[in-house]
Amino acid sequence: MFHNSRPTPSWSGLPMEMKLAIVDTLELSQVRTFARVNRESYNLSIPSLFRCVNIQSAEALQQYAACVPKPYNRHIRQMTICTKRADQSSTGSQPIRITDALIGFLPYCTQLEQLTLDLAASLAKAVIPCFEHLVSLKSLCIDHCGDEDRSPLSERLVVSIAASVPNLRQLSLDRITRSAMHAPDLVGARPFVPVVKGDEDIPDHPTLGRELRLPSLLRLPTLKKLRIRDTHLGDPNWECTPVYCSLEVLDLGSCYHESSDYNRICTERIMGNIGHTVDECALSAALTAQAFARAKHPEKPLKKLRKVHLTPLFPVENVVDTLATLSDSPVESLSVQCHEDDVVDMCSALEDFLNLRAERGEKGFYQHLNEINVTAVHDLSDALDIGVGATKGASAALSGEGADAVRRLKEYCRDLRLQGASPAPGQTTGTPLKETTDVASEKPAPALASVTVAA
Repeated sequence: MFHNSRPTPSWSGLPMEMKLAIVDTLELSQVRTFARVNRESYNLSIPSLFRCVNIQSAEALQQYAACVPKPYNRHIRQMTICTKRADQSSTGSQPIRITDALIGFLPYCTQLEQLTLDLAASLAKAVIPCFEHLVSLKSLCIDHCGDEDRSPLSERLVVSIAASVPNLRQLSLDRITRSAMHAPDLVGARPFVPVVKGDEDIPDHPTLGRELRLPSLLRLPTLKKLRIRDTHLGDPNWECTPVYCSLEVLDLGSCYHESSDYNRICTERIMGNIGHTVDECALSAALTAQAFARAKHPEKPLKKLRKVHLTPLFPVENVVDTLATLSDSPVESLSVQCHEDDVVDMCSALEDFLNLRAERGEKGFYQHLNEINVTAVHDLSDALDIGVGATKGASAALSGEGADAVRRLKEYCRDLRLQGASPAPGQTTGTPLKETTDVASEKPAPALASVTVAA
């Protein structure tokens, strides 16, 4: 009796494409082990090893630029670079040329999709042309992690970099400093907002020309998500700059150098210009009933807004007024973060809002709202990010008055749901209140499908 037995092909006999596909299925720790087998294994592992690169210091950046072969960079899809020195005491040592290091490898990152730059100081203007080569880059995050007074990061540099990325869709900016060229009114004036001088030599951009100011970001046609935090937003051009993009997500912080009223005016000015395309927004400043009186589309300034997030910096006393201002928008989801010390006041404010919604339910006040999420955080820096590199800070464990306030809010929401309007034909009643799971379903006002309170 004969058996038709074929010899099992050995690893060495497999086609190169199949070997790469097998390696691509391995966990990163497994790839690192496999890469140490022999030279062929190492070469096969390179695409997986370099898919995500995290450079954690200026010294590591310098070493990376000097030692990693240039062709390896074409495999990078996600990259994070921090330019803080690992040894802060080594100020007298040889300076690390950050811009030269970036120029050395960044143009070779042709498949790079997501880039995060945590910059301790500004870069030289010579880095700008590098971003023209990043045709696959969709998401860019620039965070200034240095001293804003001694080493500011100029808005002119940042805007020029963003405008140079051919297909940028998501942009996140933290602690960007206004240029004296575009904000002469801030120079020497109280409350002494930091400004950058000497950045006039940044070359004109082919599209934006000399107008390398923050509002010019609205002229980038591919942009869909914009996040700006801890940055002065007082440029009046936010109100009149022509909008060439269709922003879907807008995440606006506030400037800690300015008052809450000033930040509110800035927020209203920006949202009045671009809010008509926004689907999701995060707010750190309040809105008033007159917020959109001068909006480009005053009849429906936020006609597409479905998700609203209030950050821990949002003033608790303005919750009800701001939500009332947004009542004409088809809001489906409300997410609230607050400092653990503000939990009692925030829960009380949300009760007032829900009570107002119940009273005006027949008039369609927040008729699409079906989800509310409340989270307490230990630190204000744990604010929810809804833009680039979205992360959510750890919730705080509550006790005492905070825990009691959360319990009352849950009970209040449960009572409102039980007393809600009868469902329309074909609709079912709401599911039981979810305390740890978000469940979204269409409901008639004022019933809620999901109320989540992290405690």
